[in-house]
Amino acid sequence: MQLTQGRTFAAQRAAKPAARVAVRTQVARVPQVNAAAVATKPNWEALASEMEFKSPLEIMDNALKTFGSDVAIAFSGAEDVALIEYAHLTGRPYRVFSLDTGRLNPETYRLFDAVEKHYKIRIEYTFPEAQEVMDLVRAKGLFSFYEDGHNECCRIRKVKPLRKQLKTLRSWITGQRKDQSPGTRTEVPVVQVDPVFEGLDGGPGSLIKYNPLSNMTSAEVWNFLRVMNVPTNSLHNCGYISIGCEPCTRPVLPNQAEREGRWWWEDAAAKECGLHSGNVKKADGTTEERKSERDLWPAGSAVATLSKEEVRALADGQRAQGTLAVLYAPWCPFCQRMEAAYEELAAQLAGGNVRVAKYQADIDREFCNEKLQLKTFPTIIYLPANSTQVIKYPSERRDTETLSMWVKTVAGK
Repeated sequence: MQLTQGRTFAAQRAAKPAARVAVRTQVARVPQVNAAAVATKPNWEALASEMEFKSPLEIMDNALKTFGSDVAIAFSGAEDVALIEYAHLTGRPYRVFSLDTGRLNPETYRLFDAVEKHYKIRIEYTFPEAQEVMDLVRAKGLFSFYEDGHNECCRIRKVKPLRKQLKTLRSWITGQRKDQSPGTRTEVPVVQVDPVFEGLDGGPGSLIKYNPLSNMTSAEVWNFLRVMNVPTNSLHNCGYISIGCEPCTRPVLPNQAEREGRWWWEDAAAKECGLHSGNVKKADGTTEERKSERDLWPAGSAVATLSKEEVRALADGQRAQGTLAVLYAPWCPFCQRMEAAYEELAAQLAGGNVRVAKYQADIDREFCNEKLQLKTFPTIIYLPANSTQVIKYPSERRDTETLSMWVKTVAGK
Protein backbone atom coordinates (compact mmCIF):
# COMPACT_ATOMS: atom_id res chain seq x y z
CA MET A 1 0.00 0.00 0.00
CA GLN A 2 1.53 3.28 -1.08
CA LEU A 3 1.62 6.13 1.39
CA THR A 4 2.05 9.84 0.82
CA GLN A 5 5.05 12.16 1.04
CA GLY A 6 7.43 9.35 0.24
CA ARG A 7 7.13 7.87 3.75
CA THR A 8 6.46 4.29 4.68
CA PHE A 9 5.22 2.92 7.95
CA ALA A 10 7.51 0.54 9.81
CA ALA A 11 6.55 -3.07 9.20
CA GLN A 12 5.70 -5.01 12.30
CA ARG A 13 8.17 -7.74 13.07
CA ALA A 14 6.81 -11.09 14.08
CA ALA A 15 8.11 -12.20 17.46
CA LYS A 16 10.26 -15.32 17.42
CA PRO A 17 8.60 -18.28 19.15
CA ALA A 18 10.10 -19.09 22.54
CA ALA A 19 12.13 -22.31 22.82
CA ARG A 20 10.19 -25.23 24.27
CA VAL A 21 11.27 -26.49 27.68
CA ALA A 22 10.02 -29.72 29.19
CA VAL A 23 8.49 -29.06 32.59
CA ARG A 24 6.91 -31.72 34.78
CA THR A 25 5.41 -29.33 37.30
CA GLN A 26 1.76 -28.58 36.60
CA VAL A 27 1.25 -24.92 35.94
CA ALA A 28 -2.13 -23.22 35.68
CA ARG A 29 -2.71 -22.09 32.13
CA VAL A 30 -3.05 -18.34 31.81
CA PRO A 31 -5.18 -17.24 28.88
CA GLN A 32 -3.48 -14.95 26.40
CA VAL A 33 -4.89 -11.47 26.46
CA ASN A 34 -4.64 -8.91 23.70
CA ALA A 35 -3.24 -5.81 25.35
CA ALA A 36 -5.05 -3.57 22.87
CA ALA A 37 -8.35 -5.19 23.77
CA VAL A 38 -8.04 -4.45 27.46
CA ALA A 39 -6.70 -0.97 26.98
CA THR A 40 -9.01 1.76 28.11
CA LYS A 41 -11.44 2.62 25.34
CA PRO A 42 -11.21 6.25 24.26
CA ASN A 43 -14.18 8.43 25.10
CA TRP A 44 -14.95 9.77 21.65
CA GLU A 45 -17.78 12.00 22.82
CA ALA A 46 -15.45 13.65 25.30
CA LEU A 47 -12.83 14.09 22.58
CA ALA A 48 -15.45 15.61 20.27
CA SER A 49 -16.38 18.12 22.97
CA GLU A 50 -12.73 18.88 23.63
CA MET A 51 -11.96 19.44 19.95
CA GLU A 52 -15.20 21.16 18.94
CA PHE A 53 -13.51 24.54 18.70
CA LYS A 54 -10.08 23.35 17.60
CA SER A 55 -8.78 24.31 14.18
CA PRO A 56 -9.11 21.88 11.24
CA LEU A 57 -5.33 21.48 11.34
CA GLU A 58 -5.43 20.36 14.98
CA ILE A 59 -8.29 17.95 14.31
CA MET A 60 -6.47 16.50 11.30
CA ASP A 61 -3.28 16.12 13.32
CA ASN A 62 -5.17 14.27 16.05
CA ALA A 63 -6.61 11.83 13.52
CA LEU A 64 -3.25 11.07 11.89
CA LYS A 65 -1.44 10.85 15.23
CA THR A 66 -4.06 8.56 16.76
CA PHE A 67 -4.57 6.11 13.91
CA GLY A 68 -1.43 6.28 11.75
CA SER A 69 -1.76 4.00 8.72
CA ASP A 70 -5.25 2.88 9.79
CA VAL A 71 -6.87 6.19 8.85
CA ALA A 72 -7.44 7.63 5.37
CA ILE A 73 -8.93 10.75 3.82
CA ALA A 74 -12.05 10.27 1.69
CA PHE A 75 -11.44 12.39 -1.39
CA SER A 76 -14.10 13.12 -3.99
CA GLY A 77 -12.53 16.19 -5.46
CA ALA A 78 -14.16 19.60 -5.05
CA GLU A 79 -13.37 21.08 -1.63
CA ASP A 80 -11.88 17.89 -0.23
CA VAL A 81 -8.56 19.25 -1.46
CA ALA A 82 -8.62 21.25 1.78
CA LEU A 83 -8.41 17.99 3.75
CA ILE A 84 -5.32 16.89 1.84
CA GLU A 85 -3.71 20.30 2.32
CA TYR A 86 -4.31 20.15 6.08
CA ALA A 87 -2.88 16.62 6.21
CA HIS A 88 0.14 17.80 4.23
CA LEU A 89 0.66 20.68 6.67
CA THR A 90 0.81 18.32 9.66
CA GLY A 91 4.00 16.81 8.26
CA ARG A 92 2.69 13.32 9.06
CA PRO A 93 2.25 10.44 6.60
CA TYR A 94 -1.30 10.16 5.30
CA ARG A 95 -3.42 8.07 2.97
CA VAL A 96 -6.06 9.22 0.50
CA PHE A 97 -8.75 7.11 -1.15
CA SER A 98 -11.44 7.97 -3.68
CA LEU A 99 -14.51 6.27 -5.12
CA ASP A 100 -14.53 6.17 -8.90
CA THR A 101 -18.17 5.51 -9.78
CA GLY A 102 -17.51 5.46 -13.51
CA ARG A 103 -19.82 8.46 -13.97
CA LEU A 104 -17.60 11.34 -12.86
CA ASN A 105 -17.02 14.52 -14.86
CA PRO A 106 -13.83 14.75 -16.98
CA GLU A 107 -12.92 17.81 -14.90
CA THR A 108 -12.98 15.67 -11.75
CA TYR A 109 -10.60 13.11 -13.23
CA ARG A 110 -8.25 15.93 -14.25
CA LEU A 111 -8.39 17.21 -10.68
CA PHE A 112 -7.38 13.78 -9.36
CA ASP A 113 -4.33 13.85 -11.61
CA ALA A 114 -3.43 17.41 -10.61
CA VAL A 115 -3.71 16.57 -6.90
CA GLU A 116 -1.49 13.51 -7.23
CA LYS A 117 1.18 15.57 -8.97
CA HIS A 118 0.89 18.56 -6.63
CA TYR A 119 1.27 16.50 -3.44
CA LYS A 120 3.39 13.71 -4.95
CA ILE A 121 0.95 11.06 -3.74
CA ARG A 122 -0.98 8.17 -5.17
CA ILE A 123 -4.71 8.12 -4.49
CA GLU A 124 -6.13 4.69 -3.63
CA TYR A 125 -9.02 4.34 -6.10
CA THR A 126 -11.96 2.10 -5.29
CA PHE A 127 -14.41 0.86 -7.92
CA PRO A 128 -17.87 -0.74 -7.91
CA GLU A 129 -18.30 -4.42 -8.70
CA ALA A 130 -18.49 -4.72 -12.50
CA GLN A 131 -21.14 -7.46 -12.43
CA GLU A 132 -23.50 -5.43 -10.25
CA VAL A 133 -23.17 -2.36 -12.48
CA MET A 134 -23.72 -4.49 -15.57
CA ASP A 135 -26.82 -6.13 -14.10
CA LEU A 136 -28.31 -2.76 -13.14
CA VAL A 137 -27.68 -1.14 -16.52
CA ARG A 138 -28.93 -4.15 -18.48
CA ALA A 139 -32.10 -4.32 -16.42
CA LYS A 140 -32.92 -0.61 -16.13
CA GLY A 141 -30.76 1.32 -18.57
CA LEU A 142 -28.09 3.97 -18.02
CA PHE A 143 -30.33 6.59 -16.42
CA SER A 144 -32.75 4.65 -14.24
CA PHE A 145 -32.13 7.03 -11.34
CA TYR A 146 -34.12 9.75 -13.12
CA GLU A 147 -37.17 7.49 -12.89
CA ASP A 148 -36.95 5.63 -9.60
CA GLY A 149 -34.50 7.65 -7.51
CA HIS A 150 -30.76 7.63 -7.03
CA ASN A 151 -30.54 5.27 -4.07
CA GLU A 152 -30.13 2.04 -6.02
CA CYS A 153 -27.44 3.40 -8.32
CA CYS A 154 -25.62 5.07 -5.42
CA ARG A 155 -25.77 1.87 -3.40
CA ILE A 156 -24.01 -0.07 -6.16
CA ARG A 157 -21.58 2.59 -7.37
CA LYS A 158 -20.78 4.37 -4.09
CA VAL A 159 -22.06 2.86 -0.86
CA LYS A 160 -20.94 -0.75 -1.34
CA PRO A 161 -17.43 0.20 -2.58
CA LEU A 162 -17.14 2.66 0.31
CA ARG A 163 -18.23 0.02 2.81
CA LYS A 164 -15.60 -2.35 1.41
CA GLN A 165 -12.87 0.29 1.64
CA LEU A 166 -13.78 1.28 5.18
CA LYS A 167 -13.54 -2.34 6.33
CA THR A 168 -9.77 -1.97 5.80
CA LEU A 169 -9.55 1.05 8.14
CA ARG A 170 -10.11 1.97 11.77
CA SER A 171 -10.86 5.61 11.02
CA TRP A 172 -11.67 7.86 8.09
CA ILE A 173 -11.66 11.60 7.48
CA THR A 174 -14.42 13.38 5.55
CA GLY A 175 -15.11 16.90 4.34
CA GLN A 176 -18.65 17.11 5.72
CA ARG A 177 -19.71 20.51 7.02
CA LYS A 178 -22.72 21.67 9.00
CA ASP A 179 -23.65 24.35 6.48
CA GLN A 180 -23.82 22.12 3.41
CA SER A 181 -27.49 21.19 3.66
CA PRO A 182 -29.37 22.99 6.44
CA GLY A 183 -31.77 20.61 8.13
CA THR A 184 -29.91 17.39 7.28
CA ARG A 185 -26.28 18.10 8.14
CA THR A 186 -26.61 20.39 11.10
CA GLU A 187 -25.34 17.63 13.39
CA VAL A 188 -21.80 16.97 12.21
CA PRO A 189 -19.44 16.38 15.17
CA VAL A 190 -15.74 16.94 14.55
CA VAL A 191 -15.13 13.40 15.88
CA GLN A 192 -17.65 10.58 16.21
CA VAL A 193 -18.12 6.85 16.28
CA ASP A 194 -19.38 6.18 12.77
CA PRO A 195 -23.09 5.39 13.12
CA VAL A 196 -23.39 3.62 9.76
CA PHE A 197 -20.20 1.87 8.69
CA GLU A 198 -17.92 -0.69 10.31
CA GLY A 199 -14.14 -0.68 10.36
CA LEU A 200 -11.34 -3.22 10.31
CA ASP A 201 -12.23 -4.89 13.61
CA GLY A 202 -15.91 -5.24 12.71
CA GLY A 203 -19.01 -4.53 14.74
CA PRO A 204 -20.57 -1.32 16.04
CA GLY A 205 -18.04 1.25 17.18
CA SER A 206 -15.21 -0.20 15.11
CA LEU A 207 -14.85 2.88 12.89
CA ILE A 208 -14.12 6.44 13.99
CA LYS A 209 -15.06 9.33 11.73
CA TYR A 210 -13.31 12.71 11.74
CA ASN A 211 -14.91 15.81 10.19
CA PRO A 212 -12.22 18.52 10.47
CA LEU A 213 -14.17 21.03 8.33
CA SER A 214 -17.40 20.64 10.31
CA ASN A 215 -17.49 24.19 11.65
CA MET A 216 -16.13 25.91 8.57
CA THR A 217 -18.34 27.69 6.06
CA SER A 218 -18.00 27.29 2.32
CA ALA A 219 -16.50 30.79 2.11
CA GLU A 220 -13.87 29.94 4.73
CA VAL A 221 -12.90 26.75 2.92
CA TRP A 222 -12.53 28.59 -0.36
CA ASN A 223 -10.48 31.37 1.20
CA PHE A 224 -8.13 28.68 2.52
CA LEU A 225 -7.87 27.00 -0.90
CA ARG A 226 -7.13 30.29 -2.63
CA VAL A 227 -4.51 31.38 -0.12
CA MET A 228 -2.75 27.99 -0.30
CA ASN A 229 -2.89 28.04 -4.12
CA VAL A 230 -3.86 24.37 -4.44
CA PRO A 231 -5.58 22.55 -7.33
CA THR A 232 -9.38 22.82 -7.50
CA ASN A 233 -12.08 21.43 -9.75
CA SER A 234 -12.57 23.71 -12.75
CA LEU A 235 -16.33 23.05 -12.57
CA HIS A 236 -16.44 25.47 -9.64
CA ASN A 237 -15.77 28.24 -12.16
CA CYS A 238 -19.02 27.28 -13.91
CA GLY A 239 -21.35 27.61 -10.92
CA TYR A 240 -21.00 24.10 -9.51
CA ILE A 241 -20.60 23.87 -5.74
CA SER A 242 -21.40 20.32 -4.64
CA ILE A 243 -19.96 17.98 -7.27
CA GLY A 244 -20.80 14.30 -7.63
CA CYS A 245 -21.47 12.10 -10.65
CA GLU A 246 -21.97 13.94 -13.93
CA PRO A 247 -25.65 13.00 -14.53
CA CYS A 248 -26.59 13.92 -10.95
CA THR A 249 -24.84 17.28 -10.59
CA ARG A 250 -25.75 20.75 -11.80
CA PRO A 251 -24.88 24.36 -10.92
CA VAL A 252 -26.94 26.04 -8.21
CA LEU A 253 -28.60 29.43 -8.24
CA PRO A 254 -27.65 32.29 -5.90
CA ASN A 255 -28.79 31.67 -2.31
CA GLN A 256 -29.57 28.00 -2.92
CA ALA A 257 -28.07 25.47 -0.50
CA GLU A 258 -25.12 23.82 -2.22
CA ARG A 259 -26.59 20.31 -1.90
CA GLU A 260 -29.59 21.44 -3.98
CA GLY A 261 -27.35 20.94 -6.99
CA ARG A 262 -27.57 17.17 -6.44
CA TRP A 263 -30.50 14.87 -7.38
CA TRP A 264 -32.65 17.94 -8.01
CA TRP A 265 -35.35 15.92 -9.80
CA GLU A 266 -36.27 14.11 -6.61
CA ASP A 267 -38.78 15.34 -4.07
CA ALA A 268 -37.32 16.61 -0.83
CA ALA A 269 -38.78 13.44 0.67
CA ALA A 270 -35.35 11.88 0.30
CA LYS A 271 -34.31 14.19 3.10
CA GLU A 272 -37.49 13.81 5.11
CA CYS A 273 -39.47 11.05 6.83
CA GLY A 274 -42.02 9.20 4.72
CA LEU A 275 -45.60 8.97 5.92
CA HIS A 276 -45.08 5.40 7.05
CA SER A 277 -41.66 5.88 8.60
CA GLY A 278 -43.32 5.79 12.00
CA ASN A 279 -44.50 2.23 11.59
CA VAL A 280 -42.24 -0.22 13.42
CA LYS A 281 -42.47 -3.89 12.45
CA LYS A 282 -42.74 -6.24 15.42
CA ALA A 283 -41.46 -9.80 15.74
CA ASP A 284 -44.92 -11.25 15.01
CA GLY A 285 -45.12 -9.38 11.71
CA THR A 286 -47.58 -6.74 12.88
CA THR A 287 -46.78 -3.06 13.11
CA GLU A 288 -47.22 -0.42 15.73
CA GLU A 289 -46.76 3.31 15.79
CA ARG A 290 -43.31 4.55 16.63
CA LYS A 291 -43.40 6.72 19.70
CA SER A 292 -41.22 9.56 20.90
CA GLU A 293 -40.08 10.17 24.44
CA ARG A 294 -41.30 13.77 24.25
CA ASP A 295 -43.37 16.05 22.10
CA LEU A 296 -41.85 18.88 20.08
CA TRP A 297 -42.56 22.52 20.98
CA PRO A 298 -44.07 21.64 24.38
CA ALA A 299 -46.15 23.85 26.67
CA GLY A 300 -44.66 27.30 27.04
CA SER A 301 -43.37 27.35 23.48
CA ALA A 302 -43.99 30.32 21.19
CA VAL A 303 -45.37 27.80 18.68
CA ALA A 304 -49.14 27.43 18.99
CA THR A 305 -50.66 23.94 19.20
CA LEU A 306 -53.55 23.25 16.81
CA SER A 307 -56.32 20.86 17.81
CA LYS A 308 -58.02 18.50 15.38
CA GLU A 309 -61.09 20.75 15.35
CA GLU A 310 -59.00 23.86 14.63
CA VAL A 311 -57.21 22.14 11.76
CA ARG A 312 -60.50 21.16 10.14
CA ALA A 313 -61.84 24.68 10.53
CA LEU A 314 -58.69 26.11 8.94
CA ALA A 315 -58.97 23.65 6.06
CA ASP A 316 -62.55 24.86 5.50
CA GLY A 317 -61.35 28.46 5.24
CA GLN A 318 -62.24 29.71 8.71
CA ARG A 319 -59.14 31.89 9.06
CA ALA A 320 -59.10 35.24 10.79
CA GLN A 321 -55.35 35.54 10.21
CA GLY A 322 -52.64 33.81 8.23
CA THR A 323 -51.24 30.65 9.81
CA LEU A 324 -47.88 29.02 9.24
CA ALA A 325 -48.15 25.40 10.35
CA VAL A 326 -45.73 22.52 10.50
CA LEU A 327 -47.29 19.08 10.09
CA TYR A 328 -44.95 16.93 12.13
CA ALA A 329 -44.30 13.63 13.87
CA PRO A 330 -42.48 13.78 17.23
CA TRP A 331 -40.33 10.74 16.36
CA CYS A 332 -39.15 12.16 13.01
CA PRO A 333 -35.46 13.18 13.27
CA PHE A 334 -35.89 15.91 10.65
CA CYS A 335 -38.75 17.41 12.65
CA GLN A 336 -36.57 17.25 15.74
CA ARG A 337 -33.73 19.04 13.97
CA MET A 338 -35.90 21.97 12.94
CA GLU A 339 -37.35 22.46 16.44
CA ALA A 340 -34.96 25.23 17.51
CA ALA A 341 -35.17 27.16 14.22
CA TYR A 342 -38.97 26.99 14.13
CA GLU A 343 -39.16 28.11 17.76
CA GLU A 344 -36.95 31.08 16.93
CA LEU A 345 -39.15 31.92 13.95
CA ALA A 346 -42.26 31.84 16.14
CA ALA A 347 -40.63 34.23 18.59
CA GLN A 348 -39.69 36.59 15.75
CA LEU A 349 -43.22 36.64 14.30
CA ALA A 350 -45.04 36.83 17.63
CA GLY A 351 -47.61 39.64 17.68
CA GLY A 352 -47.57 39.99 13.89
CA ASN A 353 -50.10 39.07 11.23
CA VAL A 354 -48.93 35.45 10.95
CA ARG A 355 -49.51 32.84 13.63
CA VAL A 356 -46.83 30.13 13.84
CA ALA A 357 -48.32 26.78 14.80
CA LYS A 358 -47.84 23.01 14.84
CA TYR A 359 -50.07 20.01 14.27
CA GLN A 360 -49.13 16.42 15.07
CA ALA A 361 -50.08 14.92 11.73
CA ASP A 362 -48.86 11.37 12.24
CA ILE A 363 -52.06 10.68 14.19
CA ASP A 364 -54.26 12.28 11.52
CA ARG A 365 -52.46 11.32 8.33
CA GLU A 366 -55.39 10.61 6.05
CA PHE A 367 -57.01 14.00 6.56
CA CYS A 368 -53.72 15.90 6.32
CA ASN A 369 -52.76 14.02 3.19
CA GLU A 370 -56.07 14.80 1.50
CA LYS A 371 -56.61 18.38 2.67
CA LEU A 372 -53.21 19.81 3.62
CA GLN A 373 -50.78 18.32 1.06
CA LEU A 374 -49.00 16.13 3.62
CA LYS A 375 -46.58 13.73 1.94
CA THR A 376 -43.63 13.60 4.29
CA PHE A 377 -42.64 14.78 7.74
CA PRO A 378 -42.10 17.62 8.26
CA THR A 379 -44.45 19.42 5.87
CA ILE A 380 -44.67 23.19 6.31
CA ILE A 381 -47.71 25.00 4.95
CA TYR A 382 -49.04 28.54 4.91
CA LEU A 383 -52.80 29.07 5.22
CA PRO A 384 -53.71 32.61 4.05
CA ALA A 385 -56.38 34.53 5.95
CA ASN A 386 -59.96 34.34 4.64
CA SER A 387 -59.08 31.67 2.09
CA THR A 388 -59.18 27.91 1.53
CA GLN A 389 -55.80 27.99 -0.22
CA VAL A 390 -52.94 25.82 1.06
CA ILE A 391 -49.42 26.96 0.10
CA LYS A 392 -46.75 24.32 0.70
CA TYR A 393 -43.19 25.30 1.60
CA PRO A 394 -41.12 23.77 -1.23
CA SER A 395 -37.60 23.65 0.18
CA GLU A 396 -35.62 21.36 2.49
CA ARG A 397 -33.96 24.40 4.04
CA ARG A 398 -35.57 24.86 7.43
CA ASP A 399 -33.30 27.44 9.04
CA THR A 400 -34.89 30.51 10.62
CA GLU A 401 -33.64 33.00 8.04
CA THR A 402 -34.90 31.05 5.01
CA LEU A 403 -38.28 30.31 6.58
CA SER A 404 -38.67 33.95 7.56
CA MET A 405 -37.92 35.15 4.02
CA TRP A 406 -40.43 32.68 2.59
CA VAL A 407 -43.17 33.76 5.00
CA LYS A 408 -42.64 37.38 3.96
CA THR A 409 -42.97 36.47 0.27
CA VAL A 410 -46.32 34.70 0.76
CA ALA A 411 -47.80 36.68 3.67
CA GLY A 412 -46.27 40.12 3.25
CA LYS A 413 -44.50 42.10 5.94
